[in-house]
Amino acid sequence: MQNTIRIIGIDPGLRRTGWGIIDTLGNSLRFVASGTVTSDGDMDLASRLCQLHDGLADVVHSYKPDEAAVEQTFVNKDAVATLKLGQARGIAMLVPARAGLPVSEYAPNAVKKTVIGVGHGEKQQIHMMLKILMPKAEFKGNDAADALAIAICHAHHRGGNRMRQAIANAPATHP
Repeated sequence: MQNTIRIIGIDPGLRRTGWGIIDTLGNSLRFVASGTVTSDGDMDLASRLCQLHDGLADVVHSYKPDEAAVEQTFVNKDAVATLKLGQARGIAMLVPARAGLPVSEYAPNAVKKTVIGVGHGEKQQIHMMLKILMPKAEFKGNDAADALAIAICHAHHRGGNRMRQAIANAPATHP
């Protein structure tokens, strides 16, 4: 007999770290919650990282997920921004790991390909597919939506063929 698995997806960012929580049982997905943890841009870096840590720790403590998935950092032209994003990503991995959760990582293109069927898609396509896969899903902003997509990606990759079939059988969202 299968058990429901609660997954937290985390979209790391220094200003805004999105989080989304889903329950999965077999090939079914159920929206639980989503939101964004923010840091104060006027504070020093260490204080901002503490804000992200404490906010994510509160979410993990409140919703008690079984597994976590974090989006991998991409490298951009601004080395300083990439380093700061990497530090925020470290917090995003540390919090669930300290709570004893297994943490998986997914590239942004893998997340998009899993959720919308192609590796390069628009944010609106992700939002639309989230509503198809989980009609009761509520998310404010791209960070929370991306975090839900990361959680779905993890559910898809951890659940084998049944989840792949559920996503493949969802109505097409191509314009």
